[in-house]
Amino acid sequence: MRKDLFLALTLATLLSGQATAMADELTGTLAKVKELGYITIGHREASVPFSYFDDKRQPVGFAIDICAKIVDAVKRELKLDKLEVRYQLVTASARIPLLANGTIDLECGNTTNNAERQQQVWYTNTHFLTASRFVSKVESKISSISDLKGKTIVSPAGSTNIKQALEFNSRLNLGMRIIPAQDQAEAFLMVETDRAVAFVQDDIVLAGLIANAKDPKAYVISEDAFSKPEPYGIMLRKDDTAFKAVADAATASLYQSPEIAALYDKWFTQPIPPKSVNLDIPMSPAMKRAFAKPTDSPDPSTY
Repeated sequence: MRKDLFLALTLATLLSGQATAMADELTGTLAKVKELGYITIGHREASVPFSYFDDKRQPVGFAIDICAKIVDAVKRELKLDKLEVRYQLVTASARIPLLANGTIDLECGNTTNNAERQQQVWYTNTHFLTASRFVSKVESKISSISDLKGKTIVSPAGSTNIKQALEFNSRLNLGMRIIPAQDQAEAFLMVETDRAVAFVQDDIVLAGLIANAKDPKAYVISEDAFSKPEPYGIMLRKDDTAFKAVADAATASLYQSPEIAALYDKWFTQPIPPKSVNLDIPMSPAMKRAFAKPTDSPDPSTY
């Protein structure tokens, strides 16, 4: 064999090997998923209609469906024939620690994306906009935040909502007794059983809980809000650039396609499990703009 041909073939072999090695140099979540053969989704118990159990105790919801699109994208990225999906129930206080320690790979629910949390975790593109309000019984005749003065209220531990309630309590000197609940279901039950007069939470979550209550007409959501419109996002591990790129591409593709309108209607304007209630919440103009130009910004003024 001629010397120059031998050198050319040798170089081609080395370059091919180097390219293969580079392709195999996965990091973070992608490397973990490929090695283990499964991805773990963190979900909520009663965050209707984003992430909750149906009557068969299976995780369902708008955020769960979005995460399924991310899982499909991961499967394609890793060139896998199959990818097992495992589910892990999380609470408001445990979701970030479970993501950070590797127990879950995606947190699929109604988690607010804010600058403080972005110091611990990352988010993919915004999938909903909400505001923090309170639910109370109609018979309580509580219509404003000032009406809560001296009253007992409840909000999930570790949530943005309880921090906002504490801030209002201090700034306005309301003298509220603020009780941390384990989750939304427990918090709503406290209002239902008169252990608290109000439950502070994202308005869309409150709408879902009311729709599934024994007597939906017995409850009312406040017009007063503890916050400006806030974005929800699927949580990812911080500094995992490669995994975030896959998630961002998958969500942007979904949000900018006609499919997002059908998916939104499925959960917000049509009967949903387990009781076939209809939340009847059409897509807002702000949400339409956010889907048209996907962003992971935590700044409410972006929207």
